[in-house]
Amino acid sequence: MKDSKEKATANKSLPSNKTSVLHRLIVNLCRFVVALTFIFSGYVKAIDPLGTQYKIQDYLTAMNLSGLLPDIITLATAVILAAIEFCLGVFLLLAMHRRITTRITFLFMVFMTIVSMWLWIANPISDCGCFGDAVHLTNGQTFLKNIILLTCSVILMLYPTKMVILVSKTNQWIAMHYSLLFIVISSIWSLYTLPRFDFRPYHIGANIPQGMEIPEGAPQPEFSTTFILEKDGVRKRFTLDDYPDSTWTFIDSETETISEGYVPPIHDFSITAMDSGDDITDQVINDPNYVFLLVAPHLEKASDSNFGEIDQLYEYALENHYAFYGLTASDESGVAQWREMTGAEYPFCNVDETTLKTMIRSNPGLMLLKEGTIIRKWSHNRLPDISELKKPLDQSPLGQMPTTTVAQKIVVVLLWFALPLLVLILADRLWAWTKWLKKRKRYYNIYKHHPQQKEDQ
Repeated sequence: MKDSKEKATANKSLPSNKTSVLHRLIVNLCRFVVALTFIFSGYVKAIDPLGTQYKIQDYLTAMNLSGLLPDIITLATAVILAAIEFCLGVFLLLAMHRRITTRITFLFMVFMTIVSMWLWIANPISDCGCFGDAVHLTNGQTFLKNIILLTCSVILMLYPTKMVILVSKTNQWIAMHYSLLFIVISSIWSLYTLPRFDFRPYHIGANIPQGMEIPEGAPQPEFSTTFILEKDGVRKRFTLDDYPDSTWTFIDSETETISEGYVPPIHDFSITAMDSGDDITDQVINDPNYVFLLVAPHLEKASDSNFGEIDQLYEYALENHYAFYGLTASDESGVAQWREMTGAEYPFCNVDETTLKTMIRSNPGLMLLKEGTIIRKWSHNRLPDISELKKPLDQSPLGQMPTTTVAQKIVVVLLWFALPLLVLILADRLWAWTKWLKKRKRYYNIYKHHPQQKEDQ
């Protein structure tokens, strides 16, 4: 009789146990989805703080707040936003401070979902920039993505204790401080040099003429034109399909883009010489020799701390018959001010501001081209030393494509960040297991020497 009751009790508890396991599985699945998304999104923004700053400025422009905040504030906001997102992802991944972390994540996703809904409805910006330049989503895709993440964050906030802890509370401060330090240093280093990963169409190895080509059979742009005509004092709208006879008087027309068609990765790339006004784009990107491009979106804001090295590079280019151009969106007064400050003698050309900001994340920055292919890129803080330019570029390592691959860069990041955390997790779990064994051994010794206590319990 007793055995049958125990079996019945066990059978009743079985569905409950299965439900509990499924519940925990769903919570931890949501945890990994949100954590990995936040880590990736935060990192790609952190290593390109200028790109994130440009996107923040686009948002301010869309809200008619352009120029309200100084550049230093928008740049600091870019660094802080990326750090918060990255650290939240790490905290969720390791299940650190589960209650407060899940609540902050929920509030963060509420805000981001509201912003993405505004983008989806009003369409003030074509790309939200949530994954930097690594992944481009439409506003509709961004809104759907945030709905999914918001749903996951709600589940995490309601059941934070279901997340499996990977690092004990005693050692969580190590992972927290290391994550924050790593991501902030990554942003600062990217500002000083250049982003470790370049997702833009002007990356090293890219060929500009090929990037401007439109493949055969690619979708063409589609437009819809509406004609406004008048007859007997009455105005009406017509399309090409129902265009009326000649008794109607033409007033105006409106053209709307239905589909943009195929847009090549590199577009709006045009170089105009400031002294002559000639378009020298083909001359620059088809030059069989090396070409130096000093890229400065705004000379008025460009750093002049390394102008001596730039002038030496220009002299080196002259000696070896390499073309050297300064590309800027500034007007003649800006160029004149730069020449007065630095003594620059190299020719300047006008290029679209957005194009220049996309080409290189430095103001100024230096690019080396050959036959339209980008060979090297340098920040103004890390220009090639003149001692490295004793030989012509075809005999120098600087004139060759870098040998470091993307896979090697990923390994370096993993060694600097993931490996220390993995060591911490393993050491922490080993310490927790050892502590559990000692506790079990102590209890065993107590029961062994005091069996009466075991019976009482």
